[in-house]
Amino acid sequence: MTVQTAEKVGATRTGTLNDSATELLAALAALPADHPSRSSLRDRTIEAWLPLANHLAHRYSGRGEPTDDLLQTAAIGLIKAVDKFDPSRGVDFAGYAIPTIIGELKRHFRDRTWDIRVPRRLQELRLAISEANSTLLQTLGRSPTVADIAAHLKVTEEEVLEGLEGARAYNAVSLSTPTGDSDRGTELGDLLGSEDTSFELAELRVALGPALATLDEREQKILTLRFYGNLTQSQIADQIGVSQMHVSRLLTRALAKLRGHFGETV
Repeated sequence: MTVQTAEKVGATRTGTLNDSATELLAALAALPADHPSRSSLRDRTIEAWLPLANHLAHRYSGRGEPTDDLLQTAAIGLIKAVDKFDPSRGVDFAGYAIPTIIGELKRHFRDRTWDIRVPRRLQELRLAISEANSTLLQTLGRSPTVADIAAHLKVTEEEVLEGLEGARAYNAVSLSTPTGDSDRGTELGDLLGSEDTSFELAELRVALGPALATLDEREQKILTLRFYGNLTQSQIADQIGVSQMHVSRLLTRALAKLRGHFGETV
């Protein structure tokens, strides 16, 4: 949007609104910061230039964000522009306000609309790629390639691919999303893998081998009956022909040997 176009937008409510808006800015700049009329004059100035902010906000509609949120964001950008504008620098207000408002809108999309947080560099790259894609689609008359976008943005093709990959985080998919297997009622979350405890058990079995080899035959049998056969100490005593008290002592000794072995190997 050019400054001239912005001035036309500022004249939407009355034929002299642009002149009035410009005069309000000049009057606001002339007032001291502590002047009692400054607050009301500031509000009138913001209201006078609000059509410009609304116009810019509507340019970003249709991208998944509520229009009311965009209008509010653009208004915030306008307020920042009014508060920071310095007419003594010789810059037209519209030329100063437009990039300020657009910057606020872009920050809104960058910071608020990503379902998964990604580095800011990738967020900005994703927006640049989206804009480049729209521009090149019109100028080339076809869908642009990665090389086309890279040349347009003056970045490498690898950076474009990285930006496209990061764009996948813009919208997350619910784990409750149905899959193609509608007959079974399968959801996306059902297809995700879970922690496999078998790996830990395999490591434990590998570690137990040398440790069990340090026990004598009777100690190994008692441990096997107790922890693999799930027998009580009394049942073990009946099988090997000793007292339950003796089984308890043998178990204690065997477990102490195993703990000692693992302590040495850690």
